[in-house]
Amino acid sequence: MTELSERDVATGQQAETATRMADAGKDTLHFMMGVQTAMFQEMMFAGYEMLDRARTETHLFAEFASKLAEAHSVGDYRAMWKDCSRHQLEFMRRDCERHLRHGEKVIETASRLFGGRPLA
Repeated sequence: MTELSERDVATGQQAETATRMADAGKDTLHFMMGVQTAMFQEMMFAGYEMLDRARTETHLFAEFASKLAEAHSVGDYRAMWKDCSRHQLEFMRRDCERHLRHGEKVIETASRLFGGRPLA
């Protein structure tokens, strides 16, 4: 009788160990898929950011060139300089805000990933 109960205990321990290993494998798979998803999202974000930045810089340069062509006096150049520098500062402010929002999103994604919750 004791042999039977020892076998049952050993079988139960093996089943419990197998279950824990399967859960660990599943958690590892979810973690790796989350990392892969986060990396893909970051690559997509970087591509969109580069495209948006190039488009904005091109627009600012075109605006600067048109204002430069319109200016014919020192007063016009001074007004052009003030206007274009104001636009450039506004662009830099928006760019910094966008980077801060992105940093918050990265931190949130990393905390979800390392917190054990799957990425949505």
